[in-house]
Amino acid sequence: MSTIPGTTAEDTSAGSEAGAAVPHRIAVLALPGVPPFELGIPSRVFGSVADAEGRPLYEVIVCTADGAPVLSDAGFIVQPAAGPEALAHADTVIVPPTHAMPELGRGGPLPPEVRAAIAGIRPGTRLVSICTGSYVLAAAGLLDGRPATTHWNLAPEFRRAYPEVKVDDEVLFVDDGDVLTSAGVAAGVDLCLHMIRRDHGAAAANRAARMCVVPPWRDGGQAQFIDRPVPEPTLAGTSATRAWALEHLAEPLTLARLSEHARMSLRSFTRRFREEVGMTPVQWLTAQRLELAKQLLETTDLPIDLVAHRAGIGSGNSLRAHMRTAFGISPAAYRRAFGTGAPPSRTDA
Repeated sequence: MSTIPGTTAEDTSAGSEAGAAVPHRIAVLALPGVPPFELGIPSRVFGSVADAEGRPLYEVIVCTADGAPVLSDAGFIVQPAAGPEALAHADTVIVPPTHAMPELGRGGPLPPEVRAAIAGIRPGTRLVSICTGSYVLAAAGLLDGRPATTHWNLAPEFRRAYPEVKVDDEVLFVDDGDVLTSAGVAAGVDLCLHMIRRDHGAAAANRAARMCVVPPWRDGGQAQFIDRPVPEPTLAGTSATRAWALEHLAEPLTLARLSEHARMSLRSFTRRFREEVGMTPVQWLTAQRLELAKQLLETTDLPIDLVAHRAGIGSGNSLRAHMRTAFGISPAAYRRAFGTGAPPSRTDA
């Protein structure tokens, strides 16, 4: 079974003796000018996750850099539950955006109390930003040389201010292992659900999504939200073809077959698909097939080769290569970590 980042063997042992896992500790750093919506995302999403006995799997605490209240960008005061000590004891630290530090947009320094609070975070702690919370991590030097994202509208400014960061402004979030960043506003929900999926599997993330009345996974990336000329309304969309493809993932789905279903030329279909989804049809199909493979690994004891076949990925070797590239884990290891307990087949190795 894999260990959630920040959880120690001592924590696991203590949890076993008590008959329950120790909740994963999440500290949310509220900075002056924090938007209330983004500030509330972690508490709402992670607070929806519980084990089979109804015990919470996450403990979320809102803190500030000095323990004092901060003024939100909505005009009301946020009274924190803790100060910077919460960051030092957290397994995951989440930084929502701030609209009160314009100097960060020019690559300026963090306020001394914020820099000191961040410096107190333990090595190995999972670091997360929502929207322009990425500016805070970047200003602290924590994103140098790493892939990250932020709100698409501010990506050019972010690149100028922090040239050492590898910015991808077309995705909803970036998972770089111990550092994760999300795009604007609601993409913070997507990232939190992704973290639950990574920590406890798709079933837990799906339950949390249902409690929050949001989709457990959104297709595409930020590209679909960027302000671009609207395609001519006379052109057909690709949504019906995407829905059809999800029902036929095990079959060969070539670009020609997809464009034929959409009744478009190959060129028009590819262009329209990317405009609507933010990625190519091949990239989208691969992502959907991997999601189906993960669900099968979690909920069945099917041999790896059969999982690959049903997900439309071909062979077990192909599935292994795709999962190692996308998630850094083999199908067998994923099943051991997130499966329902069914014994793995001999072909899982």
